[in-house]
Amino acid sequence: MSDQHRPDPEAFLRQAAREGRGRLKVFLGAAPGVGKTYEMLAEGRQRREAGIDVVIGIVETHGRRETEAMVQGLEVVPRRIVAHQSHALAEMDIDAILARHPALVLVDELAHSNAPGSRHPKRYQDVQELLAAGIDVYSTVNIQHIESLNDVVASFTRVRVRETVPDSVLEEAEIEVIDIPPDELIERLKEGKVYIPEEASRALTHFFSKSNLTALRELALRRAAQAVDAQMLDYVRAHALAGSFAAGERVVVAVSELPQSAGLVRAAKRLADALRAPWTAVHIETPRTQGFSEEERQRLAETLALAARLGAETASIPAAGVAEGLRSFTADMRATQLVIGKSTRSWWFELRHGSVVDRLIRDIGNVAVHVLPGEERPVSGGAGQRSRGAWGQPLDYVWAMLMVAATTLAGRLLLQLIDLSNISLLYLVPVMVAAASYGLRAGLATGVASSLAYNFFFLPPTGTLTVNNPENVISILVFLGVAVVTSQFAARMHAQTALAQASARQNATLAGFSRQLTASASPEEMRHAICAEVARLFDVRAVLLVPSALGPQLRAAYPPEDRLDEIERAAARWAMEHDEPAGRGSSTLTASDWLFHPVRGKAGVIAVIGLAREDAGEPVRSDQVPLLMSLLNQAAIALERVALEEEMMEAGQIRERDRLRSALLSSVSHDLRTPLTTILSTTRELRTGYSPELAETLDAEAQRLNRFIANLLDMARVEAGALPLRMEATDLFDAVASAVHDTRPALAGRAVEVEIPPDIPLVRVDATLLHHCLINLLDNAGRYGDPDTPVTVRAVRRPDAIDLSVIDQGPGIPPGEEKRVFDTFTRLEGSDRAKTGTGLGLAIVKAFAEAMGLAVEARGMTDPPGACFTLSIPRPLILTDLSDEDLP
Repeated sequence: MSDQHRPDPEAFLRQAAREGRGRLKVFLGAAPGVGKTYEMLAEGRQRREAGIDVVIGIVETHGRRETEAMVQGLEVVPRRIVAHQSHALAEMDIDAILARHPALVLVDELAHSNAPGSRHPKRYQDVQELLAAGIDVYSTVNIQHIESLNDVVASFTRVRVRETVPDSVLEEAEIEVIDIPPDELIERLKEGKVYIPEEASRALTHFFSKSNLTALRELALRRAAQAVDAQMLDYVRAHALAGSFAAGERVVVAVSELPQSAGLVRAAKRLADALRAPWTAVHIETPRTQGFSEEERQRLAETLALAARLGAETASIPAAGVAEGLRSFTADMRATQLVIGKSTRSWWFELRHGSVVDRLIRDIGNVAVHVLPGEERPVSGGAGQRSRGAWGQPLDYVWAMLMVAATTLAGRLLLQLIDLSNISLLYLVPVMVAAASYGLRAGLATGVASSLAYNFFFLPPTGTLTVNNPENVISILVFLGVAVVTSQFAARMHAQTALAQASARQNATLAGFSRQLTASASPEEMRHAICAEVARLFDVRAVLLVPSALGPQLRAAYPPEDRLDEIERAAARWAMEHDEPAGRGSSTLTASDWLFHPVRGKAGVIAVIGLAREDAGEPVRSDQVPLLMSLLNQAAIALERVALEEEMMEAGQIRERDRLRSALLSSVSHDLRTPLTTILSTTRELRTGYSPELAETLDAEAQRLNRFIANLLDMARVEAGALPLRMEATDLFDAVASAVHDTRPALAGRAVEVEIPPDIPLVRVDATLLHHCLINLLDNAGRYGDPDTPVTVRAVRRPDAIDLSVIDQGPGIPPGEEKRVFDTFTRLEGSDRAKTGTGLGLAIVKAFAEAMGLAVEARGMTDPPGACFTLSIPRPLILTDLSDEDLP
């Protein structure tokens, strides 16, 4: 299967990256007032009627009655109030939407800037977070808010908007153009359906002129067409469909090492702008590429960098010839326009290789070929070296002449043994050897020298260049023809062999690199192997950084003593966050001495590798970039493989732990619960007929054992993640009274002081889990508080929470150990956890509280001494206004 008929793996990766994310649909308009918000609300209502859970995140109606009517009947998430410079600003509450987690949320004005202090500075970033959470989003935007079109719009409207949306946001969105004719929009403006009358009259004389609206309308339609074209290409490549699918224009420009390539790139940019089309600059690597001088390599790299700065994608692909490479690349890119330069090769080159333009036009298919003349300028330096170098080195011709002389000597020695006509065949040997070893021109020169030597030393009259026999003239001409053809074939074979050897070296390099990574036993060893191999292959210094909460973290380096300055870390962070190269040789943060390339995995950037040379030169030449990309792809696969092995090992440990937990649960449930039930029933009989005191003691210990088993079961459920939640409205006073009643034996001899204000509101919690939390806290207070001291249960209303505290008077908690008291099986000396106990109660309190969304903390007290354990119920769980769904 050829490459152009094989599904594109990058298209598959892009599709996989969208799995699990929400779907974004953007209603795109040419100007305010075309009906974007109205259409978004109308489609949202249709989805709601179809049974989809739809909410309004934020909608700006601007006082339009029709739009306000569409809001009715849709659930609106309350906005978040942000104080800014003595003003109260209402912004979309992204946390409330995430907690509500609808199937679809309507978010108006995608380009809006959030109030200072918000989590994200831009609303489109809020939308990205909602999409990442798996929530579908409908949003609206005007064409003047698209980042790439901001300058274009400002050039004719004389209005530059400050709020813009990156083009990348629209690239992953489904776009629906909301369009009305300019005359109709102007009429709506005059009727006051867009702005109030005073603003409308001012807008008509400025932004809303018919010429402006027509141009904006064209931009909106073109931008939507580009988005559809990009999505169509993704689908075509992912499914390997044949054909160009030229619903939109796509431009390719062929660049080379010649100076006029920069002009070709600028011309292609103008053509792409005129067509509003994406474009790509490509260099075809042929056997000639191996002989480029350093200046030519630098010029080629600068040309590709220029194309990247002007907004093109760049590529460099190997091929046997320029025409073949361009034909294959344009077919793969589904290009519709090809820009190439007029050939500057000699007539001899065109005669030997054929015209690239002619072959392209004949074989390239439905692609328009633009042939542009090159800039007429004197070429100095590298170009002159290239011209002289094409004839080879003088030593090559010396060796060729020596081979001719050796062949002549051998012919003279063999003249008595073989015919004169067979002597000419001997001269084919130096011709073929010279052509294969030193190139075509050396082969031709050897052929001429061989014919002259054969004439001078063997054809009568010998010792002269005169030929008496006409048949010998024909023999010489045939010999020269055979020498030319043989030389050409040998030279072509030599070039193809050089290309094959280069490909074999690259494959061997990749295979060796893969073996090195496979032999690594740990992630750290693998990272060091990646740095060492890349440094060796490219003769550079190398570092590898991985993402962390504090930014890129240096995990490997070669040589090991390498450290990075702040500017290098900034370049690494940019490459990691934007998934693009940064640093020297790129178009970003070029002041850095290092070039950083992202290492992409299936889930995004998993590492960044940095390269630098000792002489502070370009870390990687343009012809080395494909090899580097291949190495980084292999490194990404190896790093992901190690991460997967670690996850599988952890999964195996979890399975083993689950098996042991299941065995423990079975044992606790059957082997302990069954005799415990018998003990409790026997205790009740003893209390009625025999010894009430003994029965009370037995009952208390049995109840204690019952709570111990319940704690074991609860802890096992928490660790297994099998904790069911039933959040409902709960009265704190009733919850505390029930818990105090159930812990009477543990609180025997102590007064329980309940300090809960009568106006304390209801809270939304799981009543059963809260009951367990209070029982464990009260049992802890009764167990570890000093004898005859009271236990206090206090509720305090704060602006953002309700604190429910259980306070005892005992040894308290040592300073610095407030968090450790909640660890499983932990008992602290000199504290509430020092006496006998399992160390499970407070750990269960913390697990249950966090499962309900509560916070729990412990602190020691000095006056009077003791311990205070507090459950904090946050404001979202406090019910100030009850609705039917809040009722149990």
